[in-house]
Amino acid sequence: MMLTEETPVPSLALPVEEMKDHLRMGSGFADDGLQNGLIETYLRAAMAAIEGRIGKMLFQRRFLWVLDCWRDAEQALPVSPVSGIVSLTLVDASGAEVVVPATSYRLVKDLHRPRLAGKGTSLPTIPSEGLVKMVFDAGFGPAWTDVPVDLRQAVLLLAGEYYEHRHDDGAQAAGLPFGVVTLIERWRTVRILGGGKK
Repeated sequence: MMLTEETPVPSLALPVEEMKDHLRMGSGFADDGLQNGLIETYLRAAMAAIEGRIGKMLFQRRFLWVLDCWRDAEQALPVSPVSGIVSLTLVDASGAEVVVPATSYRLVKDLHRPRLAGKGTSLPTIPSEGLVKMVFDAGFGPAWTDVPVDLRQAVLLLAGEYYEHRHDDGAQAAGLPFGVVTLIERWRTVRILGGGKK
């Protein structure tokens, strides 16, 4: 099983100016944009850490998921919220691909655990020694304002921590700061039955 991000978050979508305000950086100077690259790096790092902890994508983007077997009669997807399945392709042992018609499956939307289900029947059979490629879109939306406000605040807090401690020798405590954990706690996916259906 392998999940690949097909479309990264565009730089223009990142809240660089909001992050500067959060850090109380001065403005109106000739070198205003000097720190933009560094701030973007810490914003991306903070988003990745939070997404990894809660299993939800903040910005909407496209993913490719490759797996060699279905886990259950309905396949739980690895991240959420999923807005749509773009394509489902079966690949046999020789590499030949067959696109599955969209009329054969459906997305069961769920904020925490979206699933792929067969439409009227079971999921398509994956060829012996083959695999299935699923392309789907996941995330709260394309804009920063589409992200829930508590998750936006958590990103700013964590990116601020990364920025403020960028010169530390690595001796700081492991894990997320308490304020960030508090903000993201309600968004964490509770997994039972090994990540299968709830």
